[in-house]
Amino acid sequence: MACRAGCCCNSIGTLNEDNARFLMLALLIIIYLLCGAAVFSALEHPKEKLAKERWAQRIEQFTHKYNLSQDDLKNFLRNYEEANVAGIRVDATRPRWDFAGAFYFVGTVVSTIGFGMTTPVTIAGKIFLIFYGLIGCAATILFFNLFLERVITVIAFVLKFCHKRRERRKAGPAQNCHRPSNGNRERRTDSLAGWKPSVYCVMLILGVAAILVSCCASAMYSAAEGWDYLDALYFCFVAFSTIGFGDMVSNQREMYKAQVAYRVGNFLFILTGVCCIYSLFNVISIVIKQVLNWLLRRLETPCRCPGRGNRHTRRNAVVPGHMRSRRENSIETDAVNDSEADGRRMSGEMISMKDFLAANKVNLAIMQKQLSEMANGHPRQLGSSSRHNEFSGGVGALGIMNNRLAETSVDR
Repeated sequence: MACRAGCCCNSIGTLNEDNARFLMLALLIIIYLLCGAAVFSALEHPKEKLAKERWAQRIEQFTHKYNLSQDDLKNFLRNYEEANVAGIRVDATRPRWDFAGAFYFVGTVVSTIGFGMTTPVTIAGKIFLIFYGLIGCAATILFFNLFLERVITVIAFVLKFCHKRRERRKAGPAQNCHRPSNGNRERRTDSLAGWKPSVYCVMLILGVAAILVSCCASAMYSAAEGWDYLDALYFCFVAFSTIGFGDMVSNQREMYKAQVAYRVGNFLFILTGVCCIYSLFNVISIVIKQVLNWLLRRLETPCRCPGRGNRHTRRNAVVPGHMRSRRENSIETDAVNDSEADGRRMSGEMISMKDFLAANKVNLAIMQKQLSEMANGHPRQLGSSSRHNEFSGGVGALGIMNNRLAETSVDR
C-alpha cells in the first residue's frame, strides 16, 4: 500500500542512531529507577516507620522521667545536630581538621566519594573547596582513565600470551619437533594480528579483581572497625563506587591497633578499589551499549514504500543492514563512529579494546591539530556549506561538538 503524504517510515526509519540510543537508554534508566524505588521502599519503609514510633516513645518517656517539655528537648537535640555536623560525637573520635584528617577529607573530595562526615563550615573553606574540587576531580578522573588504559593493556598482553600458547598446542607436538616453515609463520602472524581480547573476558577479569579487593578490604575493616563482614562489604562497594553515603566511614576512631599500618592499608585499599570499580563500570558500559545496539537492530523495520528502497539516508540513521552503505572514514568529524570498527559494531561484533582506547587519543589528536591551525592563523574549514554556519569553528572538545552540529544542520 503506497503512502499518501510521503514515506510512512520517515519518522522512524531515518531516526538518528545516536539519538535513538540516547532515548532508549534514558527510558531504560527511568524504568530501572522506578523498579529500584519500589524494591527499596518495600524493604526499608517498614523499618523507618518502626524507628519513628520507637523514637517518639523514647522522647515521651524521657520528658516524663525528667519533667521536661518536649519543645525544650527538641531544641537541645537541634543543637546537638549542629554539633554533629561540625564533627562532634558522643564517643571520642579523632580530630577532623588536623593534617591527617584534612588529608583524608581532600582524598574523599578529589575521588568524588564525599562521605559527608567532614564538611567545611567557614565561608573561606567552602569557596576554596569549589575551586579545589574542580581541578582535583578533573585530575583524578584523568588518573582513573590512564589507570584503565594500563590495566587493559596488561590484561590484553596476558590474554594474547594465553592465545599464543593455545595456538601452539593446537599445532600439535609433531610441528613443535620440526622447524616451522615460512607459510606457517605467516599464518600464525596473521592470526595474532587479527586477534583482539574479548570485552567479556576483560569484564570478567576486572570483576574478579574488584571482588578480591573488596573481600580483602572487608576482612581488614571487619577486624579493625568491629563491623560485621557483610556491613564491611557494603561499605567497600559504597566507597569504591564513589557513592559515599557516609553512614559508615572507616578510620574515624581516635586509636587503633597497629594504627599506622591500618591507615596505610585503608588508603591503598580505597585507591585500588576505586580504580578497579571505575574500570569495571567503563567496560560494563560498553556491554550496555552493545545491548542497546542489539535492541535498535531488533526494532528496525524495512521501508516497504515503493520507490524508497535506495534513498539516501542521513548520517548515523537507523536503517536496515542491507540498506547501509559504507561511507568514507573521517577522523575529524566523529572519532568513534567513523573508525574502522564502525562496521563491526553495527554488525554486532564486540568492539576491540584498541578501538575503545583509541577514542580519547583521536580526540586529543583533533584538539592538537585544531590548536596548531588556530595558532598559525589557518583554522580548518568544513566546506563551503558550513563556512556560513553558526555552529562551525572552535577548538578542542567544543570544536568537535560544533563540527558535529554543523554537519547535522547541513544534513537537514
